[in-house]
Amino acid sequence: MKIIDELERLNNLREKGAISDQEYQEFKTVLLENKQQADNKERESINKKISDEKLWSVFIHLSQLCSFLIPFSGFIIPIVLWQIKKDESEFININGIIVTNWIISKVIYYCVFGFLCFIIIGIPLIWGLAMLSIIFPIIGAIKSNSKEIWRYPLSINFIKFEK
Repeated sequence: MKIIDELERLNNLREKGAISDQEYQEFKTVLLENKQQADNKERESINKKISDEKLWSVFIHLSQLCSFLIPFSGFIIPIVLWQIKKDESEFININGIIVTNWIISKVIYYCVFGFLCFIIIGIPLIWGLAMLSIIFPIIGAIKSNSKEIWRYPLSINFIKFEK
């Protein structure tokens, strides 16, 4: 029952003399306090959901850096995290798609630049890509924490999404 309906019911009881003015005020106060508590719980729930979304999105971006500790883990961990949480939030899903597109693009770039190493131009390109592999996840994590969607520059959109 809505709070307005409850207040009308209380007012009708007061008008009929079933409850006194003092009882009416007491019940009204209790109703309004309960409504405020319910609103506060709902706000807390929404804030927690937003906080969780931001946290998981940050993890998805930063988990790419795991490759510097354990080879190839930076390719697997972000995709696994995304697959686990993608159905819980559209924000997490979009960030997972962005990171997956970057990972696929990065693998392609590394392969092409590896072949270009035979004519020496590939060596600085690989170094540049390695720097971007550190910088882009950090920027993506910062943007995710601000609840922004940031597409990695140079990323090829293999998996499409609507913003």
